Amino acid sequence: MTRQSFSSLISDFLQDTRGNYALMTIIAAVPLFGAVALAVDYSEMSRERQMTLNALDAAGIATAQRILEGASDTDVRDYAGKFFNANLGNINPDRAKLTVILPKENVKTGTLKMSASLSYDPVFFGTFQSLMGKQASALSFAAATEVKLKNTIEVALVLDNSGSMDYIGSGSGKKRMVVLKDAAKQLVDTMAAESAKMKQVDKPVQIGLVPFSASVNVGPANRVEAWMDTTGVSPVHHENFDWSSFGTSKTSPNQYVEDLNGMKWARGKDWGVLKDKVLTRFTLYDTMQRIASSKTVNNKPTYTYANPISWEGCVESRPYPYNVTDAVASKSTPATMFVPMFGPDEVGNIWTEQQNSRGQWFVATFGSNNNWWDDSSQSTDSGTATQLKRQKNMPKYFAIAPQTASMPEAHEGPNASCTTTAILPLTDISNSTGVTRVKSAINGMISLGATNVPEGMAWGWRVLSSQAPFIGGRSETERGNDKVVIVLTDGENTYYTPSSLRNNDNAGLKSTYSSLGYAGLGYNTTTTPRIFMNTSVSKSTHTNDNYAKAMNQQFSALCSNAKAAGVVVMTVALDLNLKDTGEKAQIEALSACASDSRFRKDSSGKAAKLFWNSTGATLADDFKSIADELSNLRIVS
Repeated sequence: MTRQSFSSLISDFLQDTRGNYALMTIIAAVPLFGAVALAVDYSEMSRERQMTLNALDAAGIATAQRILEGASDTDVRDYAGKFFNANLGNINPDRAKLTVILPKENVKTGTLKMSASLSYDPVFFGTFQSLMGKQASALSFAAATEVKLKNTIEVALVLDNSGSMDYIGSGSGKKRMVVLKDAAKQLVDTMAAESAKMKQVDKPVQIGLVPFSASVNVGPANRVEAWMDTTGVSPVHHENFDWSSFGTSKTSPNQYVEDLNGMKWARGKDWGVLKDKVLTRFTLYDTMQRIASSKTVNNKPTYTYANPISWEGCVESRPYPYNVTDAVASKSTPATMFVPMFGPDEVGNIWTEQQNSRGQWFVATFGSNNNWWDDSSQSTDSGTATQLKRQKNMPKYFAIAPQTASMPEAHEGPNASCTTTAILPLTDISNSTGVTRVKSAINGMISLGATNVPEGMAWGWRVLSSQAPFIGGRSETERGNDKVVIVLTDGENTYYTPSSLRNNDNAGLKSTYSSLGYAGLGYNTTTTPRIFMNTSVSKSTHTNDNYAKAMNQQFSALCSNAKAAGVVVMTVALDLNLKDTGEKAQIEALSACASDSRFRKDSSGKAAKLFWNSTGATLADDFKSIADELSNLRIVS
């Protein structure tokens, strides 16, 4: 028997008139064969179409990257064609045609446009068409993609500067802070190299730095800015002070404090130069005095005075909801204003001038965690309520300290918990001056203090903002710009009870002082302490663990708000241990906070989270991965 072609067999079969039953069967089989042929070819054509679309999308992103790298038009077109063909899989490139329209050629939109057409040669359907007496024809389809090269990106590096960053990073042999500085500076160099190529765009890449520990330093030079609470209107401003301790107009007419229009006013002749002026935390910083030197003139002692303490630049957390938003500061909404930190002189600090065996004078002190000024005028008070009254007593801050009194050192006294260097606002890194400025700020970071991740991230968001406090960010509605916060921490959130630091709590404060104030005190008798605001944790459980849980809940709210506002959030956990309950909770909080990648998929095929669980040994590589993500953000709209 000779072999015949499939079409020949079918043709002979159709012409055979023997047997009506067979004839009817064949007649019925004709549309069946056609349906099968169509189904097979449709399935294969759909597969090839999807492969073509995938190849086109991938080529669009890759080609955009080549344009950003400064490749010539010829090289870009050649690269696009080769990348497209390489990703077609088993499709013959001869059947595909790619068309590339470069951004500068696309005057109307300025986008990179790429289109592809594919000719499909049917496997069975063409044969079926021939049998039906029709001329077999190839099938074809076309697809297109459009890529907008984003011009600008703004990045806030929110980096943990707590004391544990002085520990050795796992697997690195270097302190975590050293490893972090190296990785962060390499990231700056990578982004600067890309930024330098975008000469037709003003400030294509800007980077700001937010070092954080227990608080954030906005810089002492900003004390006069309109967003700072220079008149004491915020409900937080006088949280730890009792200005009524000066008496009233009836009991102390020569020196008392009047509440007027939400502010505290100095009244009476004994106020001297402060008379009829507003009293604030800045007043305390500016007017506290110490005897600097003394001499005897005509048998009378003469003194010169000096101001021993100045504000270092840290601010308190705003009360909820403003601690987890980018709401603009306005005196019309006092709670939005930013309040300078001022750690109260805690009870028990008494200046007692004594002489040692060599005749040298010194000051003996004793007391609580943050004892730094003289409150001896009420030294006989006892009981928690009375001790709190003694702590809030305001006349003590206007007493002049003796020459022999020991003064608070940096980051102590009223500047307690203020341990970081100041924020660096968004800085253009398309030039060497900007790069040097950012890298110098990174080099200047120090490891000291506790950990307040939500406060750090909140200020990262504010650095990116187009509105005060920092106004270097582009408008939130500007197209083609991405705002990115990169948050790194090496530990869980920390807020300490006095006992955990081996201090007493005579005044019932329930915590040491930091940017959230005291965990046992609201800003008036009816408010919840700020650390517990908008949380579901127990408000009566005063432990370090419960404080950490409350701060994590605030962090979660902050993350949701920032992402809803269009901020891309990248998070990094450094040397955190999943076996530790607190650190595991911090890892989970960081992972949940992270945005989804627009470019990478995880093992399940879903968008990968922009979260890196790093060690000292992997941090450098992880920051390179972050740089890749940042580069890609500048490509796809």
